[in-house]
Amino acid sequence: MGVLNSLLESTLIIGGVPILWREIIGNLFGLASAYGGMKRVVWAWPVGIIGNLLLFTVFLGGVFHTPQNLDLYGQAGRQVMFLCVSLYGWWQWSAAKRKGLRECQDVDPSRSIVSEPAAVQPHWASKQQRLGMVVFAIIATVVFAGVFQALGSWGPWADAWIFVGSMLATFGMAKGWTEFWLIWIAVDIVGVPLLLSAGYYPSAALYVFYAAFVLWGFFTWLKVQRQQASSALSSPR
Repeated sequence: MGVLNSLLESTLIIGGVPILWREIIGNLFGLASAYGGMKRVVWAWPVGIIGNLLLFTVFLGGVFHTPQNLDLYGQAGRQVMFLCVSLYGWWQWSAAKRKGLRECQDVDPSRSIVSEPAAVQPHWASKQQRLGMVVFAIIATVVFAGVFQALGSWGPWADAWIFVGSMLATFGMAKGWTEFWLIWIAVDIVGVPLLLSAGYYPSAALYVFYAAFVLWGFFTWLKVQRQQASSALSSPR
């Protein structure tokens, strides 16, 4: 426990600014999870959960006495939300993967080695689902802004949208909606200025990197989606 506590409390000094190693490590786990999500592999979810647990303690800076000593309840709360939705996504993708493996074996029962199928197939959300996301985003952002302001959050409106947008994006990833990548971009646009002004520099830097990574992920899923549509059209009926 002593070694673990030392690791969690250790800081890196950059430009005279102390930065917690657990903020850096937590964001690296988040990045690994995003990469796994782009590749549509199940391990993306448990890896992300580890990062969520670390970053929860980082963004409650006043509670855990971080160098910033600021409480961002939206950022901390979304780590709890990530954990809950990630458990759902983990279960959903695992079930889809098991189904895919069974289907592969059914096609050729004599095969002893089965190529691992992707855990989810990218597709667009329906018009009704998109409308539901927009309505939820507006109402939930207003509600959580009031809640975070009452709790004393630093930057409650930006904090609220980051929380709500992250919720929508993570749920969309679990459902296989290609739009979830675009929601992440909207989260990043708000998140970078908030984190820079609050002094969470590793997280802000990762948000900038995420913006480029998210575009890559979006076009990767879009390519897969188009390939699936092309295969469906060319396959014999």
